[in-house]
Amino acid sequence: MTTLQRGLLMVLPFALWGTAMAAMAPLVESGGAPLVACLRLLPAGIVLLIAVPFLGRSLTVNSADRGWFLLFTVVDAFLFQFFLAKGLQGTGAGLGSVLIDSQPLIVALLARWLFAESINPIGWIGLVVGLSGIVCLGVPAPLLQHWWLQADLSDLQAGWQDGTGWMLLAALAMALGTVLCRFACRNSDPVAVTGWHMVLGGVPLLAWHGLDASTALIPPWSALNWAQMAYASLLGSALAYSIFFWFANREDLTGFSTLGFLTPVFALASGGVLLGERLDNLQWLAVLLVLISVLLVSQRQRIWEPWFSASMPRPGDLKA
Repeated sequence: MTTLQRGLLMVLPFALWGTAMAAMAPLVESGGAPLVACLRLLPAGIVLLIAVPFLGRSLTVNSADRGWFLLFTVVDAFLFQFFLAKGLQGTGAGLGSVLIDSQPLIVALLARWLFAESINPIGWIGLVVGLSGIVCLGVPAPLLQHWWLQADLSDLQAGWQDGTGWMLLAALAMALGTVLCRFACRNSDPVAVTGWHMVLGGVPLLAWHGLDASTALIPPWSALNWAQMAYASLLGSALAYSIFFWFANREDLTGFSTLGFLTPVFALASGGVLLGERLDNLQWLAVLLVLISVLLVSQRQRIWEPWFSASMPRPGDLKA
């Protein structure tokens, strides 16, 4: 695999996630969050488990990994997908994808703590820039104005979008899931673990939907709606998560997860074309900030090392 091919393959999950969010957004209102979350997980997991033997991989989750696997399933499948579906009801695909992709910031801190991954000054600057972008998107305009003493807080509540809190919870769940997958896959195949965690995480969501009297058991979706759901499940979940967790077990977690900041680019493009969603000027600035953050964090070693080497005194200079 060439460097270009590997790079494109690493970006592919985030492109699929961004476009899948645009496909899912119109379905949550009529289908309900538990059903949409279930349909994103369960069919995708079944397809992966069928494919695993044909790929020459083992379906078994090693007994030493099962405790971590169960925790990974609860956090990354059940909680994350439910929070994501709930969040889409209030934020839309474009803004929602940027809020949820605050998770690389959390992953970087966890990877530093658990795996001793280095975050040099360029990486820290990148994380701060990304956090600034998330603040511009997630914090209501009245509160931002209040910080500059330009407004009171009487209309603060109206500034929050309904799904903001759910999306930030989804970001936290996804970040924890990204780290937990390393522990769940220490002795097991990442593709098999991905399939099983989707199936086991999707079953309680299906039961939840069945017990919810406020939504129809089978939603009144058109053929196009079902095609959107199939895309979100088979490509936006089965393919995307398999590639993501495969790389997450092999790459620098901080740099790789920061590619998640690219997800909003694809979500905004597809949300704008398909759903007519638009961001205001402050939100576009926020998107620019998170993209700059991707560049700084992913290239932190390449940017920092030449500068650091040039700033260090050479042996001859010390003698002089």
